[in-house]
Amino acid sequence: MKHGVYVITDSLLLHGRLLEAVEQALIGGANLVQYRAKQATASTRYQEAFALKSLCVAYEVPLIINDDLDLAARLKVGVHLGRGDGAIELARQRLGDKAIIGATCHNSLEFAAQAVDAGASYLAFGAFYPSPSKPLASLADINILRQAQVFNLPLVAIGGITLDNAPPLITAGANYLAMISEIFAKPNTEIAPHTAAFRHLF
Repeated sequence: MKHGVYVITDSLLLHGRLLEAVEQALIGGANLVQYRAKQATASTRYQEAFALKSLCVAYEVPLIINDDLDLAARLKVGVHLGRGDGAIELARQRLGDKAIIGATCHNSLEFAAQAVDAGASYLAFGAFYPSPSKPLASLADINILRQAQVFNLPLVAIGGITLDNAPPLITAGANYLAMISEIFAKPNTEIAPHTAAFRHLF
């Protein structure tokens, strides 16, 4: 993990075009892909995640599963855990030393410190700006990215990120910009160039 664009899928935005849209993001230079499908059935989640894994392998980009350790273990990929979505220690035990395990830290250095101690691979902070995906989320202070440098782990910024408001996050220390609707609400033909524009910010 170094830096770049972290795309997160949304089953509503990507209904019927999941693989095509994610491939366009990969063509545009996405560095991490997270599969997030809160409302899908277990069988659908497995089928979609299995197909996404094959796609990500072809582009040599890690796949991370949102909040489903069992699915991540089954596919031998990474996992992202929100607060209350399972223990990072358990995920590390099941997935092994090399797996990518992300942790949601919101606006809390305390949460971040706990995640570091538990074996997280990266720390995700946000939402930094109002987000259509989580409109009720409380906003994080951009200074937390500067303060979190002490943990020496990659930092992920999420929440309402656009080309206009992203540069201050990178300047403050964000290694990755994580986005859902900013990438996937666009038509497939616009996803690759838009993803590439975010890559160029780094």
